Amino acid sequence: MTTATPPSTPTPTIAPRPQSHSEPSPLAEVTQETLALSRRLFVQLLRRPSTLVAGVLQPLIWLVLFGALFAKAPPGLLPGGGSYGRFLGAGVIVFTAFSAALNAGLPLMFDREFGFLNRLLVAPLRARSSIVLASVIYITALSLVQSLAIMGAAALLGYGWPGASGLLVVLITLLLLVFAFTALSLGLAFALPGHIELIAVIFVANLPLLFASTALAPISFMPGWLGWLAALNPLTFAIEPIRAAYAGPFQWSTVVLVAPYGSLNAATCLLILTVLAFGLFLAIRPLLNRKLS
Repeated sequence: MTTATPPSTPTPTIAPRPQSHSEPSPLAEVTQETLALSRRLFVQLLRRPSTLVAGVLQPLIWLVLFGALFAKAPPGLLPGGGSYGRFLGAGVIVFTAFSAALNAGLPLMFDREFGFLNRLLVAPLRARSSIVLASVIYITALSLVQSLAIMGAAALLGYGWPGASGLLVVLITLLLLVFAFTALSLGLAFALPGHIELIAVIFVANLPLLFASTALAPISFMPGWLGWLAALNPLTFAIEPIRAAYAGPFQWSTVVLVAPYGSLNAATCLLILTVLAFGLFLAIRPLLNRKLS
């Protein structure tokens, strides 16, 4: 007897779900490249934290020693009175950020000399400007950390702490200053032949710019020619708004700098720093395009 075989049920065919192969946007790729290159710089900092420690210790020594040295300064030395330590605090904060920004080109210069920059230039990067953006992010973060550490040390020494609006002014001022001198240092890193020349420029420019500013003494205490130099020094345009932020409730219209050519308020000082920062980045842009092409 033949057993009837039930008809086989056909297996349903499930159509595969169409997969999305959308490529990331150019902005997302540039962001990813910039973050990856920035992470590399921060990993180097974690492996060699002496850069961060030295960047905090040097201005801290200045703050302690100079604050003690001029603790008994004559009352007429400082405009408006007040302790010399509080007067010096703004100068040391700016000097900390300035020093870090001036050293911004050294990592890039070492990448040039060790051949890593050439590897990046032949890599399939979406935008080679991410190399520069990573350096800007790294130096900005490093400068802010060092400056905030000095602000905390100054507060512990009894030199005060700015209020909420004053702290915002301090951060904006430091960012503008860091952007300006980071652009200058990156331009020098591409223009100079090696790190010896770059370090020489840093050493030559560092202390003269500090002493030819209002970081250590007011313009009224200086001889005429030095007063003019201090009144044209970019560090002065950063120091005086920060000093005003420490003095009390901050007003943008408050006169913070009495220069030989006239009086400037806080808004004007920050405007000058803004023009300087954008001007330096625009000035080095042709150099960067030529070197990174």
